[in-house]
Amino acid sequence: MDTFYDELAPLYHLIYGHWETSIARQARALDEIIREEAGGHARRLLDVSCGIGTQSLGLAELGYLVTASDLSRGAVERARREAAARGLSIDLSVADMRAAFERHGGGFDIVLSADNSVPHLLTDAEILRAFRQFLGCLSPGGICLISVRDYATTEREGRKLVPYGVRTEDGVRYVLLQVWEFRGDLYDLAMYFVEDRGGGAECRTRVMRTMYYAVSIDRLMQLLRESGFEDVHRVDGRFFQPVIVGRRPPQ
Repeated sequence: MDTFYDELAPLYHLIYGHWETSIARQARALDEIIREEAGGHARRLLDVSCGIGTQSLGLAELGYLVTASDLSRGAVERARREAAARGLSIDLSVADMRAAFERHGGGFDIVLSADNSVPHLLTDAEILRAFRQFLGCLSPGGICLISVRDYATTEREGRKLVPYGVRTEDGVRYVLLQVWEFRGDLYDLAMYFVEDRGGGAECRTRVMRTMYYAVSIDRLMQLLRESGFEDVHRVDGRFFQPVIVGRRPPQ
């Protein structure tokens, strides 16, 4: 998984039609959810799967005190460069979400894992381990936000082609697509970047490979409750993915 994101880090922004716009839009949506769930006083935020900073950058720009980590060293290095270019102070480090409390300690108002990162953990036991770490990172009454794909709407047989679109950057055209191959509740994902520089009959294709667990939102909510969270519920139609919310008990 870390190798997948190390290779993807220089190109990750191309997944979005306009990355800068997505950074701002996602931050506004998450800010609204946080204010509704935790009030305006919640400012200390831990992003346990920050990638190149898509959520962390925007939330820092809104005034959150952001600590962020990711398993991918390449992604974290890019997030550092992006934060420095924007004049943002984000405490960034390389860490596994399954050791979030061991790495970051407690006292956070919000723990965030966005963009379908949790389903990289391939068993319920590994997810439960991570959720217990998230709980430890939170102050009493703090909230956890997890955004994931809704696999209940996904056919889980054979191969699935998922197009991401066409992007142009510095005069180069990129065609982006994914191929999913299901094996029960697990699936292999291949991310293809076709690079067309024009003027000839050949293109360069790069492919990155990883694996996901097509875990249902209902099962994730159950695992959050088992790990000690209360008031677990889902929020739809506010973020680009469904958001699961859980709260650490106040005492």
